[in-house]
Amino acid sequence: HYNYTGKLHAGRSRGAFLRPQTFLFLAVCAFIVLENLLVLVAIWRTKKLHSPMFYLLGNLTLSDLLAGVAYAANVALSGATTLRLTPALWFLREGGVFLTLAASVLSLLAIAVERHLTMARLRPPRGPQRGRTRSLVVASWGLALALAALPGLGWNCLGDLPSCSTLLPLYSKRYLSFCVALFLAILSAIVVLYARLYRATLSVVVGTFIACWAPLFLLLLLDAWCCPPACAILHHADYFLGLAMANSLLNPLIYTGTSREM
Repeated sequence: HYNYTGKLHAGRSRGAFLRPQTFLFLAVCAFIVLENLLVLVAIWRTKKLHSPMFYLLGNLTLSDLLAGVAYAANVALSGATTLRLTPALWFLREGGVFLTLAASVLSLLAIAVERHLTMARLRPPRGPQRGRTRSLVVASWGLALALAALPGLGWNCLGDLPSCSTLLPLYSKRYLSFCVALFLAILSAIVVLYARLYRATLSVVVGTFIACWAPLFLLLLLDAWCCPPACAILHHADYFLGLAMANSLLNPLIYTGTSREM
Protein backbone atom coordinates (compact mmCIF):
# COMPACT_ATOMS: atom_id res chain seq x y z
CA HIS A 1 0.00 0.00 0.00
CA TYR A 2 2.80 2.44 0.87
CA ASN A 3 4.70 1.48 -2.28
CA TYR A 4 1.61 1.91 -4.49
CA THR A 5 0.81 5.40 -3.20
CA GLY A 6 4.45 6.49 -3.35
CA LYS A 7 4.64 7.15 0.37
CA LEU A 8 7.23 4.41 0.87
CA HIS A 9 9.83 6.63 -0.83
CA ALA A 10 8.49 9.96 0.41
CA GLY A 11 10.79 10.08 3.44
CA ARG A 12 8.88 9.55 6.67
CA SER A 13 8.05 5.88 6.16
CA ARG A 14 11.70 5.11 5.42
CA GLY A 15 12.83 6.70 8.66
CA ALA A 16 13.99 9.91 6.99
CA PHE A 17 11.71 12.06 9.13
CA LEU A 18 14.30 14.35 10.71
CA ARG A 19 15.00 13.70 14.38
CA PRO A 20 14.88 17.41 15.34
CA GLN A 21 11.39 17.60 13.84
CA THR A 22 10.36 14.48 15.73
CA PHE A 23 11.58 15.90 19.03
CA LEU A 24 9.86 19.21 18.31
CA PHE A 25 6.55 17.46 17.61
CA LEU A 26 6.86 15.38 20.80
CA ALA A 27 7.70 18.49 22.85
CA VAL A 28 4.63 20.28 21.47
CA CYS A 29 2.51 17.23 22.30
CA ALA A 30 3.80 17.23 25.89
CA PHE A 31 2.96 20.94 26.20
CA ILE A 32 -0.54 20.30 24.79
CA VAL A 33 -1.16 17.63 27.43
CA LEU A 34 0.17 19.84 30.26
CA GLU A 35 -1.81 22.93 29.20
CA ASN A 36 -5.10 21.10 28.89
CA LEU A 37 -4.52 19.18 32.11
CA LEU A 38 -4.17 22.51 33.94
CA VAL A 39 -7.49 23.69 32.47
CA LEU A 40 -9.22 20.48 33.57
CA VAL A 41 -7.81 20.85 37.09
CA ALA A 42 -8.96 24.49 37.20
CA ILE A 43 -12.51 23.49 36.22
CA TRP A 44 -12.53 20.64 38.75
CA ARG A 45 -11.24 22.74 41.68
CA THR A 46 -13.24 25.95 41.06
CA LYS A 47 -16.82 25.58 42.27
CA LYS A 48 -18.20 28.49 40.27
CA LEU A 49 -17.10 26.68 37.11
CA HIS A 50 -19.27 23.68 37.98
CA SER A 51 -21.94 24.50 35.43
CA PRO A 52 -23.16 22.68 32.29
CA MET A 53 -21.33 25.09 29.98
CA PHE A 54 -17.97 24.60 31.70
CA TYR A 55 -18.51 20.84 31.90
CA LEU A 56 -18.88 20.85 28.11
CA LEU A 57 -15.85 23.10 27.81
CA GLY A 58 -14.03 20.56 29.98
CA ASN A 59 -15.10 17.84 27.57
CA LEU A 60 -13.55 19.82 24.70
CA THR A 61 -10.42 20.26 26.82
CA LEU A 62 -10.28 16.50 27.43
CA SER A 63 -10.44 15.86 23.69
CA ASP A 64 -7.56 18.32 23.19
CA LEU A 65 -5.53 16.60 25.92
CA LEU A 66 -6.11 13.19 24.34
CA ALA A 67 -5.25 14.71 20.96
CA GLY A 68 -1.81 15.52 22.35
CA VAL A 69 -1.42 11.88 23.42
CA ALA A 70 -2.67 10.62 20.03
CA TYR A 71 -0.33 12.93 18.10
CA ALA A 72 2.63 11.81 20.22
CA ALA A 73 1.80 8.13 19.64
CA ASN A 74 1.37 8.79 15.92
CA VAL A 75 4.78 10.48 15.66
CA ALA A 76 6.55 7.89 17.83
CA LEU A 77 5.14 5.01 15.76
CA SER A 78 5.91 6.63 12.40
CA GLY A 79 9.05 6.48 10.28
CA ALA A 80 10.64 3.05 9.94
CA THR A 81 8.32 1.73 12.67
CA THR A 82 5.32 2.12 10.35
CA LEU A 83 6.31 -0.83 8.18
CA ARG A 84 6.55 -3.08 11.24
CA LEU A 85 2.98 -2.37 12.35
CA THR A 86 0.20 -4.87 11.73
CA PRO A 87 -2.87 -3.45 9.94
CA ALA A 88 -4.75 -3.55 13.27
CA LEU A 89 -2.08 -1.48 15.03
CA TRP A 90 -1.92 0.92 12.08
CA PHE A 91 -5.69 1.46 12.27
CA LEU A 92 -5.36 1.99 16.04
CA ARG A 93 -2.58 4.56 15.53
CA GLU A 94 -4.50 6.60 12.98
CA GLY A 95 -7.87 5.98 14.63
CA GLY A 96 -6.67 7.75 17.77
CA VAL A 97 -6.18 10.98 15.83
CA PHE A 98 -9.57 10.64 14.12
CA LEU A 99 -11.24 9.87 17.47
CA THR A 100 -9.96 13.05 19.11
CA LEU A 101 -10.72 15.15 16.01
CA ALA A 102 -14.29 13.87 15.86
CA ALA A 103 -14.68 14.36 19.62
CA SER A 104 -13.48 17.98 19.29
CA VAL A 105 -15.91 18.76 16.47
CA LEU A 106 -18.82 17.11 18.27
CA SER A 107 -17.89 18.84 21.54
CA LEU A 108 -18.03 22.19 19.75
CA LEU A 109 -21.47 21.25 18.44
CA ALA A 110 -22.61 20.22 21.94
CA ILE A 111 -21.43 23.57 23.34
CA ALA A 112 -23.22 25.45 20.57
CA VAL A 113 -26.45 23.54 21.20
CA GLU A 114 -26.22 24.13 24.96
CA ARG A 115 -25.59 27.85 24.51
CA HIS A 116 -28.44 28.11 22.03
CA LEU A 117 -30.90 26.42 24.39
CA THR A 118 -29.71 28.48 27.35
CA MET A 119 -29.81 31.83 25.56
CA ALA A 120 -33.19 30.97 24.09
CA ARG A 121 -34.35 30.74 27.74
CA LEU A 122 -35.19 27.08 27.51
CA ARG A 123 -33.88 26.55 31.01
CA PRO A 124 -35.05 23.34 32.69
CA PRO A 125 -34.41 22.63 36.38
CA ARG A 126 -30.80 21.90 37.31
CA GLY A 127 -31.31 18.12 37.45
CA PRO A 128 -32.61 17.73 33.87
CA GLN A 129 -30.02 20.24 32.64
CA ARG A 130 -27.20 18.17 34.11
CA GLY A 131 -28.75 15.08 32.56
CA ARG A 132 -28.77 16.83 29.19
CA THR A 133 -25.11 17.75 29.61
CA ARG A 134 -24.16 14.16 30.40
CA SER A 135 -26.14 12.98 27.38
CA LEU A 136 -24.32 15.43 25.11
CA VAL A 137 -20.92 14.29 26.42
CA VAL A 138 -21.73 10.58 26.05
CA ALA A 139 -23.21 11.10 22.59
CA SER A 140 -20.18 13.08 21.38
CA TRP A 141 -17.72 10.38 22.44
CA GLY A 142 -19.95 7.54 21.26
CA LEU A 143 -20.30 9.00 17.78
CA ALA A 144 -16.59 9.90 17.64
CA LEU A 145 -15.61 6.34 18.59
CA ALA A 146 -17.97 4.87 15.99
CA LEU A 147 -16.56 7.10 13.25
CA ALA A 148 -12.93 6.36 14.15
CA ALA A 149 -13.59 2.60 14.28
CA LEU A 150 -15.10 2.31 10.78
CA PRO A 151 -11.80 1.62 8.92
CA GLY A 152 -10.84 -1.12 11.37
CA LEU A 153 -14.30 -2.65 11.01
CA GLY A 154 -14.00 -2.93 7.24
CA TRP A 155 -14.29 0.48 5.57
CA ASN A 156 -10.71 0.47 4.29
CA CYS A 157 -8.85 -0.22 1.06
CA LEU A 158 -7.15 -3.51 1.95
CA GLY A 159 -7.10 -5.50 -1.30
CA ASP A 160 -8.30 -2.51 -3.35
CA LEU A 161 -5.22 -0.40 -4.07
CA PRO A 162 -6.80 2.11 -6.52
CA SER A 163 -9.17 3.31 -3.78
CA CYS A 164 -6.35 3.92 -1.27
CA SER A 165 -5.53 7.32 0.15
CA THR A 166 -2.03 8.70 -0.43
CA LEU A 167 -1.90 10.44 2.96
CA LEU A 168 -3.17 7.40 4.87
CA PRO A 169 -2.43 4.40 2.63
CA LEU A 170 -4.76 1.89 4.35
CA TYR A 171 -7.72 4.28 4.44
CA SER A 172 -10.27 4.40 1.66
CA LYS A 173 -10.59 7.71 -0.17
CA ARG A 174 -14.36 7.40 0.20
CA TYR A 175 -14.04 7.16 3.99
CA LEU A 176 -11.86 10.28 4.14
CA SER A 177 -14.26 12.18 1.87
CA PHE A 178 -17.16 11.11 4.09
CA CYS A 179 -15.34 12.30 7.23
CA VAL A 180 -14.47 15.69 5.75
CA ALA A 181 -18.04 16.17 4.47
CA LEU A 182 -19.43 15.24 7.90
CA PHE A 183 -17.07 17.57 9.76
CA LEU A 184 -17.85 20.44 7.38
CA ALA A 185 -21.60 19.87 7.84
CA ILE A 186 -21.21 19.94 11.64
CA LEU A 187 -19.04 23.06 11.52
CA SER A 188 -21.62 24.75 9.27
CA ALA A 189 -24.30 23.99 11.87
CA ILE A 190 -22.06 25.42 14.60
CA VAL A 191 -21.45 28.62 12.61
CA VAL A 192 -25.21 29.02 12.03
CA LEU A 193 -25.88 28.66 15.77
CA TYR A 194 -23.19 31.21 16.67
CA ALA A 195 -24.44 33.61 14.01
CA ARG A 196 -27.61 33.82 16.09
CA LEU A 197 -25.92 33.84 19.50
CA TYR A 198 -22.63 35.66 19.92
CA ARG A 199 -20.27 34.71 22.73
CA ALA A 200 -16.70 35.94 22.41
CA THR A 201 -14.73 33.06 23.95
CA LEU A 202 -16.55 30.26 22.14
CA SER A 203 -16.65 32.15 18.84
CA VAL A 204 -12.87 32.55 18.99
CA VAL A 205 -12.53 28.82 19.78
CA VAL A 206 -14.62 27.88 16.73
CA GLY A 207 -12.77 30.35 14.48
CA THR A 208 -9.40 29.00 15.64
CA PHE A 209 -10.52 25.42 15.01
CA ILE A 210 -11.55 26.26 11.44
CA ALA A 211 -8.32 28.18 10.75
CA CYS A 212 -6.13 25.35 12.05
CA TRP A 213 -7.96 22.42 10.48
CA ALA A 214 -9.17 23.87 7.15
CA PRO A 215 -5.81 23.35 5.34
CA LEU A 216 -5.70 19.68 6.37
CA PHE A 217 -9.34 19.18 5.36
CA LEU A 218 -8.53 20.67 1.94
CA LEU A 219 -5.53 18.35 1.66
CA LEU A 220 -7.75 15.34 2.44
CA LEU A 221 -10.19 16.42 -0.27
CA LEU A 222 -7.30 16.79 -2.72
CA ASP A 223 -6.16 13.31 -1.73
CA ALA A 224 -9.58 11.91 -2.61
CA TRP A 225 -9.46 13.27 -6.16
CA CYS A 226 -5.76 13.10 -7.02
CA CYS A 227 -3.89 10.06 -8.37
CA PRO A 228 -0.82 9.08 -6.28
CA PRO A 229 2.01 10.34 -8.56
CA ALA A 230 0.30 13.58 -9.57
CA CYS A 231 0.15 15.59 -6.32
CA ALA A 232 3.55 15.90 -4.65
CA ILE A 233 2.08 18.08 -1.89
CA LEU A 234 0.38 14.99 -0.47
CA HIS A 235 3.81 13.77 0.66
CA HIS A 236 4.31 16.88 2.83
CA ALA A 237 1.35 16.47 5.16
CA ASP A 238 3.47 16.98 8.30
CA TYR A 239 3.22 20.76 7.93
CA PHE A 240 -0.58 20.55 7.71
CA LEU A 241 -0.71 18.21 10.71
CA GLY A 242 1.49 20.62 12.64
CA LEU A 243 -0.99 23.44 12.02
CA ALA A 244 -3.85 21.17 13.12
CA MET A 245 -1.92 20.33 16.30
CA ALA A 246 -1.69 24.04 17.04
CA ASN A 247 -5.44 24.06 17.65
CA SER A 248 -5.11 21.90 20.76
CA LEU A 249 -2.22 24.11 21.86
CA LEU A 250 -4.10 27.39 21.41
CA ASN A 251 -7.45 26.49 23.00
CA PRO A 252 -6.26 26.71 26.65
CA LEU A 253 -4.68 30.10 25.88
CA ILE A 254 -7.99 31.28 24.44
CA TYR A 255 -9.92 30.12 27.52
CA THR A 256 -7.64 31.92 29.95
CA GLY A 257 -7.21 35.00 27.78
CA THR A 258 -10.86 35.71 26.99
CA SER A 259 -12.83 34.21 29.90
CA ARG A 260 -12.82 36.05 33.23
CA GLU A 261 -14.12 32.94 34.99
CA MET A 262 -11.18 30.84 33.78
